[in-house]
Amino acid sequence: MPSVKKTKKLIIVGDSAFAEIAKEYFEVDTEYAVVGFAVESAFLKRTELGGVAICALEEMEKHWPVKDHEVFVAVTYVQVNRLRARLVEEVKRKGYKLASYISPRAFVWRNVEFGEHCFVFEDNTIQPFVKIGNNVILWSGNHIGHHSRIEDHCFISSHVCISGFCNIGPRTFLGVNSTIANNVAIGADNWIGMGASIVRNTSSNRLFKGKQSELADVSTLDFFKVDK
Repeated sequence: MPSVKKTKKLIIVGDSAFAEIAKEYFEVDTEYAVVGFAVESAFLKRTELGGVAICALEEMEKHWPVKDHEVFVAVTYVQVNRLRARLVEEVKRKGYKLASYISPRAFVWRNVEFGEHCFVFEDNTIQPFVKIGNNVILWSGNHIGHHSRIEDHCFISSHVCISGFCNIGPRTFLGVNSTIANNVAIGADNWIGMGASIVRNTSSNRLFKGKQSELADVSTLDFFKVDK
């Protein structure tokens, strides 16, 4: 894979696994060079990640001037997406421009609209006339159906199916393999658990649990008549 010429400098807020992953994607696929990480001073437990310095968020302007750097906040769904939303607003108040990443290995139709500060992993299918708000994370392998809207600060995990003409309310989390039927509106602050299937509109602040598979009465080796 040919390398991309680096013309921009990026600071990643966070030092979690997502921060490490974001660094990899930005550096391989984009014009950004990741030159630093920033975390709130209360959580500053180490000085570097992957050979790149970690500094206190409160002092990041001293290390990385606003005019020369952009920022991505690599935080997942902590506090029902509120932590990421708060940190995004904090770096905006400092004057930094926010960066987004859209994987070149995602299928994104030409008229899809994105807000600021989004991260779209590989193998997402985003169909025509979809609108995606600010600060939205789409992990790998999701289907976002035509004419649907994902509002601000949402986190869509993996292999989620959002059908056509849906609306996903702000700060909502959709778990792995969850499904939203056609023309369904999901309220704000919903937590749609792994494997859940939603076929009707939901109000705000609702938590849905997917049905867990039942443990069979017979063991694997007994069922397949395999000698132990």
